[in-house]
Amino acid sequence: MPEADEVDDEEEMPLSLRLSIADTLTLGNATCGFMAVYFTTTGILIPHLTDSQESGMARNSAATAVILMLCAAVFDLFDGLVARKLRSSPMGAELDNLSDLISFGLAPAYFVLVYGMVADDASQRVAAVGAVVVLLAVVLRLARFSCVTPANGMFQGMPSPFGALTVVAIVLLELPFVATLLAILGTAWLMVSRVEYPKPRGRLAGAMLAWIVLAMGLLAAWAFGAPSGQLLLQTGCALQLVMGAVIPLFATARRVNNFRGNRREARAAQLP
Repeated sequence: MPEADEVDDEEEMPLSLRLSIADTLTLGNATCGFMAVYFTTTGILIPHLTDSQESGMARNSAATAVILMLCAAVFDLFDGLVARKLRSSPMGAELDNLSDLISFGLAPAYFVLVYGMVADDASQRVAAVGAVVVLLAVVLRLARFSCVTPANGMFQGMPSPFGALTVVAIVLLELPFVATLLAILGTAWLMVSRVEYPKPRGRLAGAMLAWIVLAMGLLAAWAFGAPSGQLLLQTGCALQLVMGAVIPLFATARRVNNFRGNRREARAAQLP
């Protein structure tokens, strides 16, 4: 019997290789990111290179690719919540970073690259530089996140899911090429900056989920040619950019208020 127990212990899978529920959600994140690249290639790039005349293909595929990135953001949101509520495997942090690199680094960077190839007023080589900058910004952000412990309730720099969706929103706005490129570079800078963004927890997580669902609806309306679908999509993309610029202001204001409150308490403690 002891020998049988030893054999069972040897054949038992190591704890570090067992996937938790949170890890499964993280793998869903990676899958969505890869499929976003697939739809960007098959529905936008290949028809452009082959001069396909099938109407609506590029629009439907672009919407599908972005919706998949939004789904990846949902998986990324819930895997953290599940990991805090339930058990997380030792591989959780590594899986999360690798999945985020695919969904929020590779997928949006590739989207920018393809945009530079298919847009009439775009420069393919310059767009390629912008795509590389986006990818490297996400790589640097994820590496820094692994090495630096963030302040309580705050991120340093724009979170990579939010940054990826902002980059895609800039492309979908169909601004002039120079303005598009500058906005993309500005978003990449925000991701590696020390500008503080709040972590999506509690009510903020619910608001983020509601925004993602609304964005999916706007993309679907645009893809299927609904009345004013283009206007609705551009309005949603503009709101994404506004939120990227305004949210840090709320975080800064809260930090200033906390600092002032601490100073008042310190002065009150010094009074006789």
